[in-house]
Amino acid sequence: MGTAFFDATNEAEPRRRDGEAPLSRPGAAKGRLRNAAMLQALAAAIWIPQAGLLSVSVGRLTDGGGLRDVLWPASGILILGVVRSCFDAAGGRLAFRAARAELSRKRHAAAASLSVSSPVDRGRPASGKAASVIGEQAELIVPYLARFQPARVKASLVPLVILAVILPVSWIAALVLLFAAPLIPIFMALIGWRAQAASEKQLVATGGLNGFLLDRLRGLATIRTLDAVDATALRLRSQAETLRVRTMAVLKIAFLSSAVLELFAALGVAMIAVYVGFSLLGEIRFGTWVGRLDLTEGLFILLLAPAFFEPLRELSAVWHDRAAGEAALKALDALAAGGLPIQGSAEAAVPAGSAAPDIHLENIAFRYGADERLILGGFNLDVGAGEHLALVGASGSGKSTLLSLIAGLAPCTDGRIIVGGVELGDDTAALLRGAMAWIGQKPHIFAGSIAGNIALGRARVSREDVGKALDAASLGKVADAYGSRPLGEGGIGLSGGEALRLAIARAACNPHLKIILADEPTAHLDAATAAEVTESLLLLSKGRTLIVATHDPLLAARMHRAIGIDADFAMREAAE
Repeated sequence: MGTAFFDATNEAEPRRRDGEAPLSRPGAAKGRLRNAAMLQALAAAIWIPQAGLLSVSVGRLTDGGGLRDVLWPASGILILGVVRSCFDAAGGRLAFRAARAELSRKRHAAAASLSVSSPVDRGRPASGKAASVIGEQAELIVPYLARFQPARVKASLVPLVILAVILPVSWIAALVLLFAAPLIPIFMALIGWRAQAASEKQLVATGGLNGFLLDRLRGLATIRTLDAVDATALRLRSQAETLRVRTMAVLKIAFLSSAVLELFAALGVAMIAVYVGFSLLGEIRFGTWVGRLDLTEGLFILLLAPAFFEPLRELSAVWHDRAAGEAALKALDALAAGGLPIQGSAEAAVPAGSAAPDIHLENIAFRYGADERLILGGFNLDVGAGEHLALVGASGSGKSTLLSLIAGLAPCTDGRIIVGGVELGDDTAALLRGAMAWIGQKPHIFAGSIAGNIALGRARVSREDVGKALDAASLGKVADAYGSRPLGEGGIGLSGGEALRLAIARAACNPHLKIILADEPTAHLDAATAAEVTESLLLLSKGRTLIVATHDPLLAARMHRAIGIDADFAMREAAE
């Protein structure tokens, strides 16, 4: 876990990005999508009176009629066409806006869940995968909601209306359509199950590739040092090939669904055309309720036959959007469900008072999941106000977990933590975190100047405060050498010791700082650098409560007290 600085300027809720649709209630988007679908279905149904007027006009012309006989039907066709276009455009616009609003709601729910997800959660998704789901894969929800949902409503309603209109004219034409239509959704449903499974696998492969690539980019220096560039490239090529294969599988299924629909639609229209043609020629004298088909009735049926299959054809065209959209929704909902949460809000509050608090842990128990073993159990600890305490023990004994529990980064399974007389809970965690600073062994350094990395955008941190923090962390010379030049992402340009001192300077900028939690601050440092970091840490912790988890005996010896923690949760006082 990198450096986490708890400050009143942290935001609990992510901000809406420019150009993104405003957030909506869950039911509001569904209601707008339903209205949009009904508008588009109504637009498609307007073709029925248009087809009727067109058939009447052609019938009148073949009977010897003139321009006057077709003027009013032609005007009606034009007016209905304009109305149809308006309804379709309004429905499409409303569906798109509703889809963007729902995407924004889902995206913000996932981002908010990640923002309060505990950094010690083992099930926490990799940052590359989470970024891929929220930023890239989430966009697949828009075509699913804006295109597939209205298309499904149209495919459910419009063919039934057309069938009800054709049935009084010709029962055999209605029968042909009735038998041809159900075969399409049956085969598409069978194909759709396979398509959704393939889309989910493709999204997993995409997120895995993004996470792998981000992880390897972060460790590029280590990969080069270990001469593992070729092995990493082969692994990357293998994962890219897996993604290509799964993407092609999704496309093959999409083409198959379109081919199935086109086949049955073409057969249905061809059978109607054959029936109408032979009826007009007098070769077929059945299929109507009275007499036989005339030109007007036959043309009306022929014009409606393609329109009967059009909603189903449109549904087939967006069928792949359904598979991809549902897979993206599932991935977003999984992020929004979260895992192990931090206590309280992610936004720190400004604490009251200025004295260093004492800390009491009473019968603390913790496990990562209900089915996992206890990491801590029946653990008790008292830390005096302003005391400097070292937690020492083997890796995996629970030192870092203990610091996370004190910071409220994860809820205790049992027991309670009292800080300065206030019990740590959901309603007090933000207030208590406002007086804490976390210094980890690998602090995250952002791309930007040293001063910017210390201030972190906090409005109340002045240049004078940054200067004092630089002096407190012995970073003045480094800051002078860099000036306003930016550091590389991840701290490129700084040594490990300088990065840790920068984290100490960040903490020094908090005027309400009372508690410092340091997790292995001198790990992986040479003796001289570790001594410098230790001096900076001790200077910062004067008059403050300090708890350090460490394997470094020299650092532990500089504390007031050292407590040994073993795998059986026993404590022993190692030194005064």
